[in-house]
Amino acid sequence: MAYCSEPQADKYEAARNKMVKTQIQDRGITNIAVLDAMRKVPRHLFIPKEYQDQAYNDYPLPIGYGQTISQPFIVAYMTEALKPGKKMKALEIGTGSGYQAAVLAEMVDKVFTIEIVPELAVESAERLKKMGYDNITCKFGDGYQGWKEHAPFDLIIVTAAADQIPPPLIEQLAENGRLIIPVGAPAAVQELILVTKKNSKTIEKRLTYVRFVPFRRL
Repeated sequence: MAYCSEPQADKYEAARNKMVKTQIQDRGITNIAVLDAMRKVPRHLFIPKEYQDQAYNDYPLPIGYGQTISQPFIVAYMTEALKPGKKMKALEIGTGSGYQAAVLAEMVDKVFTIEIVPELAVESAERLKKMGYDNITCKFGDGYQGWKEHAPFDLIIVTAAADQIPPPLIEQLAENGRLIIPVGAPAAVQELILVTKKNSKTIEKRLTYVRFVPFRRL
């Protein structure tokens, strides 16, 4: 498995460590692998240059095309809820800048990620390849349908707000797998829902309230 090739000692290292301590750890995230991944992945490289000095602040940032990179805490919170493991296979719906995929790739065996904005799909794929993430596979497409040829997935993460949980994603979730998705109207506050599959049945748990960009379809 290849990880981010940028040296840890960059000019943002102190800001990144502070972000993890004050925004993530101090708010209750305890998973060591999640904390280590958030310390390691250089968030500023996933953000347009004009916003890079704000990369480690406690809020989402625009990445172009009407899309955003999520607040660092939300990335950590959703990742911890999935309970990633080294031998797992993950599906992400909504690649965006590629940051969430990179964080997951530090903890799981393989990440498959789908982006519906063609420009972002190309940019994030190039960025992740340049950074050495050879365990991430990207494609442009409609994430509602999932990625059937690589299913089942141990983990599925959706980073856009849907009005319902797409049935194909439930079908592609492995036994004992976990899916996390914001559900609700795009212009309002949504509920973050964790779905677990046991004995081919799903159990839903409402976690917290969030705000995400709308789930888009082709």
